[in-house]
Amino acid sequence: MDGGTSPSEGTEAAEPASKTDVESTTTGPADLEQALADRQALIQLCLYALDRARSGGVVERLEHGLAGIGVRALRPDGERFDPAVHEAGGAIAAEDPALEGLVAETEVVGFADHDRVLRAPIVIVYAKKAQ
Repeated sequence: MDGGTSPSEGTEAAEPASKTDVESTTTGPADLEQALADRQALIQLCLYALDRARSGGVVERLEHGLAGIGVRALRPDGERFDPAVHEAGGAIAAEDPALEGLVAETEVVGFADHDRVLRAPIVIVYAKKAQ
């Protein structure tokens, strides 16, 4: 870097399209279907990159960008374990019975596109301590 550029240069949000721009580029249901398929492909590519990113800054930037289009990270630490939304990766003995059934920690972050789960988070759950 030459000192005159910033790490985020070139990543600023584009100007919003005007109504005439949108009308001239969308011609029908097939175009909408293609745009939705392209969106899903880009989301999957971002999730792939997130899984392999070694830089906390890169992870943060990707998550922030995804959140801007309605894709949010799922880190349910402290929430009640729900097998419909969470995948159990293991259990840890709970000293306090009130912790039983709560998510102790997230091993693998999950993601949801608005209300649709794309990938369930893999979590460690507090379980009853063995006697």
